[in-house]
Formats: sequence, structure tokens, C-alpha cells
Amino acid sequence: MKKILASLSLVLLLAGCGSSEGSDEKTIRIGASTTPHAEIIKFVTPELEKQGYKVELTEFVDYNTPNVALAENDLDVNYFQHKPYLEQWLKDAKKEGALTSVFAIHFEPLGIYSRKHSDLNNLQNAKIAIPNDATNSGRALQLLAANNIIKLKEGVGIQATINDIEANPNNVELIPMQAESCAKNIQDVDYAVVNGNNALNANIQDQVIAIEDKNSEAAQTYANVIAVATTNKDQEKIKALINVLNTQAVADFMNEKFKGIVVPLVPAQ
Repeated sequence: MKKILASLSLVLLLAGCGSSEGSDEKTIRIGASTTPHAEIIKFVTPELEKQGYKVELTEFVDYNTPNVALAENDLDVNYFQHKPYLEQWLKDAKKEGALTSVFAIHFEPLGIYSRKHSDLNNLQNAKIAIPNDATNSGRALQLLAANNIIKLKEGVGIQATINDIEANPNNVELIPMQAESCAKNIQDVDYAVVNGNNALNANIQDQVIAIEDKNSEAAQTYANVIAVATTNKDQEKIKALINVLNTQAVADFMNEKFKGIVVPLVPAQ
């Protein structure tokens, strides 16, 4: 597993203060997507250092390895996913109960992006990339429906699938692909439905045309969370991490840095 981590991620060792309590208790090994998750962790690292913790941050570019690393105890925490994705991963990996979410930090609205068009007036026979994983696919279809690109069956909600499309008046072609590929391949399609972090990674945040409402069902369901091994959820270092994240300073950082592509859910009420 160490070789996998070395090949798929960039390891940043952020120096922390020494402690007589032992390196395991005072070292927090965190795996995070590069943007925005790792940037948020870097923002709070100085405060953790003041409290005597050493942060070891591993940046990931995929959606599978961080959970594998957490399940195999190569990490103490990961921060890259929402709870439905975690639950689906645990089910697919036959590891139900092994990992758990402990705190919601932010919401990343899905958006409709384009490098070819500045609005949604060029939909006839348009090619639209959408995420192919079960959770983001339903959200993407709901976003398209909210913008009158397709019509979905009544009541399907964010669990919608392509089979729930009731009408396609513009004969758009939906092209499912991995979530991160929707941003990477945006030049090959007319429009792409992209997660906030992938839009930031691809530097296309200024090409957004429509976005999920922050009060939508998706916003309530798909908050990005801190995940840990279930057996470790009550560790003091996990509580310390949550405490430094759950602040107005972190919310202000997100608002200033990400301009609405990342919506803070902290400080929690």
C-alpha cells in the first residue's frame, strides 16, 4: 500500500511540535483531494501545530485510493468525499462499518460548464458529459432537469438514472464518464456537469453557466465530510482536527478563496 500511495499522491510533511505523548497520538495522517480539501487542511495546520500536533498530508487525484488507504490504516483521516459516496464505496468493497463520517465541512455544487458556449442556447444535439458514479449521476440529471434540458419522471429525486429521463426535447447526448474526466475532457463536448473540486483542479471555475442551489436536496445530502476508521472516531486528535475546522475563520477562507464553488457548512450550529 505504501508503494501505491507514493505513486498516486504527493506527500507533504508539515512540521509540527514535539510531544511526550508519542508520535502516533500527536501525528494526524490526512489524505485529501488537492483542491479544495488539501488547501483547507493547509489553512488549519498552523493551529494544529500550536496544539502540539504534526500533520502529514497526502494529496490524492483519484476517488478510490483515499478510502483504501484509510481502511488499511495508512491514514488517520481522509477528506475528499460526501457520505453517500463513502457508503457506496464501503458496500462495493464489502467493508460496511469499517469507515465512518464524523463531520461535514463544505458542499461543492455541481455545475454545468462549457468552453464552447457561454449559455444554454446551443442545446440541439449537444453532447453533455455527466459523472458516471451512482451518487453524482443522479445529481447531474437533476441539475439538467432544473435547467429544462431534460425532463425526469416525477418523484425520482437525486436517485435518478438515465432510464428515468421522460423527455429529451433537444436530443442531447449524455456521455457518462468518471467525475474527474468530465472536467478534463470538457473541450471534447458541448457541456459538462462538473463537481466543484474538479472544476477548480481544471481551472474552469469561470466557465460555469448554471449551478446547484445551496438550499437544494443535493446540498443537504452531499456535504463533503471527514472520514475515519470507525474504531478511531473518538480519538483526541480527530476531535482536535474537527475543532479547528469548525470555525468562522475556515468559512471565511473558503468564501474568499473559492468564490462560491465551495460552500462552507462551518461553523456548525
